[in-house]
Amino acid sequence: MIGGPGTFSYGAEERKELMDVVESGHLFRFPIEGSEGFRHKVESLERELAQKMGLRHVVATNSGASALMCSLAALGIGAGDEVIVPGFTFVACMSAVVLSNAVPVLAEIDESLTIDPRKIEELITPRTRAIMPVHLLGNPCDMDAVMDVAARHKLRVIEDCCQAVGASYKGRRLGSYGDIAAYSFNAFKMISSGDGGAVGTSDDALHERAYGFHDQGHKPMRRGPEIGHRTMLGMNLRMNELTGAVLLAQLRKLDGIIETLRAKKARLKEMLQGVPNVRFRRINDEAGECATLLTLLFDTAEQAERFGKETGNTPLSHSNWHAYANMEQLLDGATVAESGCSYRCPRYPAGREYRKGMLPQTDDLLSRAVNISVGVVDKGLGAGFGVNVHSTDDEIERVAHRLREIIRRL
Repeated sequence: MIGGPGTFSYGAEERKELMDVVESGHLFRFPIEGSEGFRHKVESLERELAQKMGLRHVVATNSGASALMCSLAALGIGAGDEVIVPGFTFVACMSAVVLSNAVPVLAEIDESLTIDPRKIEELITPRTRAIMPVHLLGNPCDMDAVMDVAARHKLRVIEDCCQAVGASYKGRRLGSYGDIAAYSFNAFKMISSGDGGAVGTSDDALHERAYGFHDQGHKPMRRGPEIGHRTMLGMNLRMNELTGAVLLAQLRKLDGIIETLRAKKARLKEMLQGVPNVRFRRINDEAGECATLLTLLFDTAEQAERFGKETGNTPLSHSNWHAYANMEQLLDGATVAESGCSYRCPRYPAGREYRKGMLPQTDDLLSRAVNISVGVVDKGLGAGFGVNVHSTDDEIERVAHRLREIIRRL
């Protein structure tokens, strides 16, 4: 089975919530005038998610990418504005910025495989409006350092929590540090409804703007059209009641899933301690991470490649979804062929270049890093081998034994 821990955890609770909506006959996000028996699943999800994440407001969306678009729109980021984004992240971070008519500025990562706070300051220009720290692979960014840079330069912070829903940093849930946050619930995330996302914030004005962008400019919690009261143009990025129902059940399992994953990862990691020629990536908050993946850092790229061939995994440099150097949609001068035709990727304003090799520190780390699955089983992240949320202690021990043997042969 492929997917995140949420997909491994579907059961009677999701079926009950889902059938509650189906039997009501009301699948739309809002109650229609005169409708009886409307179940308010999306509203309930927004309220419970906000409470769990320590936020005042949540807006449920149809995807994590939509949540990023709403976040950018809420902050008023647009033409020519620059947003600092790590070079190792899901491509939606770059596309959301570009489709907002803004400019992604790529930053190096450090051994946590999240944005390197020491490298942010040198990228700031008079056009910089925001930093987008991405809590990738379930690992919190160094938010103290990121927020320090943002405060000194009066920059906004958009937290991408899509791969770390429920994780925390120094006792606070991710998403509660920045101005606004994006969450994702697709098949490879902590909890899942197949697709879906959310925007979180404690700023009333940002909530109103994010809500308006996701619902054709309407104010929060409308009951019918609000002709004469809309203050902005928006889109239809709403979540429906079916999706909200599944997520409501999943959300109530989140803390248990995280607790289980942390225990399984700790056991697997303990069994691999002391193996030569390899170490673990840095975790910025061991007690707060999601523990979805165990990332090994080898001494050389050649060792990582050989290890990947033995396990059926690949180094993270091969991740087409996440490594900037593989995003031909972004790279300058790349020509993409499709159905016998080809088109050249666009050039971007402000003299920015996007080319392979532009982030040497990131390239080096990704070439030496390999993921072992703990809760997320995803070949696209090089994590097709390992354990999952249901693995027994015996299974974890067998995987650890095989990993030790493979590494010794390197």
